[in-house]
Amino acid sequence: MFKPFARAALAALALVAVASSAQAAAGTTVDVSLWDKGAMAEMATNHGIGKGMAMSSDMMGANMGIKLSTQTVPAGDVTFEVINASKDTVHEMVVFPYKEGQEFPYSESESKIDEDAAGHIGEVSELEPGQSGALRISLKPGKYALICNIAGHYLNGMWAILTVK
Repeated sequence: MFKPFARAALAALALVAVASSAQAAAGTTVDVSLWDKGAMAEMATNHGIGKGMAMSSDMMGANMGIKLSTQTVPAGDVTFEVINASKDTVHEMVVFPYKEGQEFPYSESESKIDEDAAGHIGEVSELEPGQSGALRISLKPGKYALICNIAGHYLNGMWAILTVK
């Protein structure tokens, strides 16, 4: 009498195991929204990491930003599903390794980070308003900065920190 129930329970457990291993193989997905307050908003110049207001301070003056669906993910394959939520401005997302307190090599003349010197590890380049793109990379434990490196955007608050455990 218990055999049909036991078989059904084992089959359900097998399905859960298959689904779990498929999810593990697929990795983690982080939804990323690149936003701004519109082309007419004043550009701030003091909202970068280690610049002016930095991470723990008030970012209310920032007119641009990067919103993540989660700030912490497990190590391994991570897929960034990126959407440019702007109505009129091109944005991008570049991933850099980050150490607490680090300042990125910033070119005042270009108004952006020197990506090669900062060690970028992947990006979703220049998305027109409303466009989306994806990036899948394998991440080791640590912190990573996700930055829009279009001229002026980083210091206007377009960055976020992702922790990988």
